[in-house]
Amino acid sequence: MNREMAVAEWRRALKALGASEVLMRAGYAEDSISRSYYAVLHAAKSALFVHDVATSSHSGTRSMFGLHLVNSGEIERKWAGDLAEGTDDRLMADYGMQVRFSSEEARCEYERAEAFVDRIRRYLSAKGLTAQELAPERRDG
Repeated sequence: MNREMAVAEWRRALKALGASEVLMRAGYAEDSISRSYYAVLHAAKSALFVHDVATSSHSGTRSMFGLHLVNSGEIERKWAGDLAEGTDDRLMADYGMQVRFSSEEARCEYERAEAFVDRIRRYLSAKGLTAQELAPERRDG
């Protein structure tokens, strides 16, 4: 296990999820959707580092998540689907200049990301990461 990178990716996931919530509440649906996706991406990468698997692309993360976590039976197939669906929504939110998302759509994406992150939290805990390692990074000041 690459514990240091698993924790680093995990903490990035928590930051992205927090940013998604703030953006959603402030009415920035597209930006919230993008941050929800990145929360899922970083959580998936964190779980992969448990197996010493590093990825350098979004598609590589999706592929390796399926191969090492879903196909092995350690993570349910549903979560791979959520990772893939979030990718499409993020691309539309970031690059679809004529696409508008509603606050309800942003809330749904946030809730999906929150559930994904929670599932990965349970996985990381079962693999030996401590409560301190899984806690959000403290902010200064």
